[in-house]
Amino acid sequence: MSDHVITESVRDTQKEKYTKHDLTWSLSMFGTAVGAGILFLPIRAGLEGFWPIVLIAALVGPMTYFAHRALGRFVLSSSRSDADITHVVEEHFGKTAGVIITFLYFFAIYPIVLIYGAAITNTIHSFIVNQLNGPEIPRFLLSGGLVALMMGVMIFGRRLMLIVTEFLVYPLVLILLFMSVYLIPHWSLEATSFASIPSVSTLLVTVYLAIPMLVFSFNHSPAVSSMALAQREKYGEAAVAHSDMILKRASIMLLGFVMLFVFSCVLALSPEQLAEAKAQNLPILSYLANEFDSPFISFLGPLVAFLAIFSSFFGHYLGAKEGLAGLVRKTAPGAVTGLGEKKFNNALVAFFFFSIWIIAYLNPSVLGMIESLGAPFIAAILFLMPMYAIKKVPAMKKYDGALSNIFITVMGALAISSMVSGFF
Repeated sequence: MSDHVITESVRDTQKEKYTKHDLTWSLSMFGTAVGAGILFLPIRAGLEGFWPIVLIAALVGPMTYFAHRALGRFVLSSSRSDADITHVVEEHFGKTAGVIITFLYFFAIYPIVLIYGAAITNTIHSFIVNQLNGPEIPRFLLSGGLVALMMGVMIFGRRLMLIVTEFLVYPLVLILLFMSVYLIPHWSLEATSFASIPSVSTLLVTVYLAIPMLVFSFNHSPAVSSMALAQREKYGEAAVAHSDMILKRASIMLLGFVMLFVFSCVLALSPEQLAEAKAQNLPILSYLANEFDSPFISFLGPLVAFLAIFSSFFGHYLGAKEGLAGLVRKTAPGAVTGLGEKKFNNALVAFFFFSIWIIAYLNPSVLGMIESLGAPFIAAILFLMPMYAIKKVPAMKKYDGALSNIFITVMGALAISSMVSGFF
């Protein structure tokens, strides 16, 4: 019996070892999170100088990990092995609540997918015209081609998406690191008000107003459901442990690379310059390129933006498509049955392609869409719903009582209240 116990113990340890499969998913989570948000986060977070960034850095790591971990555990709390987040909500909260949550889940992600269509079109158009001195491609054709390219990768399946995301993440990490280090000679502690410590009230208000942008910039919840299901398929009962490990390492990568980039940008620019960048509605890399007139930044800036948007699009598209499919199945199951699964899937793809293409062509304000859409819905789904489930769902009760639950509930409420207060 002793040998049997030892064997089982070794087997359990092997099951919970962090594997290459897990690393691939951690990189996918990282790629999902690093999108348009990082291009605007330094502007929003650094308006009041250096010290609010220190408090933001202390908060955002636990915020990101604990919230996404809870969502992953929520998905894996289902009695069904193939249940995505929409099925789990209906199983635990009932059909009506399932429809409401599915709608919120879809609305939290879909605007981000639209944002990426416009953002990548602007990035490539500017690069062709300004850096390559090429011709102006008609926006109708350029936007359609870029949206087709991004969606084309998705149509070929999840495995190809993971391969492409993994391929994109490595150069993205290296370029972010290079950009962060390249700006070091331009750091100015005096210009960034390093010696001027703001009052406690100013510090707290600055961080409070930055919370929605933090939620948006570090959010990789759209890919969590697919990730959790993949772990259940591969690891069975050990899926929760592997899901936790994947999300922890993704959060560490995000905290390290993103906040280094934010710190470097904020230390290289004064609060007045960041306010000017905000007034000009420019992403931080575009403002840096204009400010320093550097060929390195002029070339790498658009490349970082392209890689960030392209890699992040995949995870958000997965989540938006999953949410819309669940919503239609719940509200109009007869229509899905009448179409059949293949035609229904084709209809979803067509809807996303044409709606993203239209927004990319119309070119609304990317910064305005980031600040006004998505964040309260993301906070409700990512921060508050799993915390509610821990209190109400028997399968989640084992996670009750942790201090991290209180922290996530407070941060989620602050994210929603900050966005609401912005309208007044």
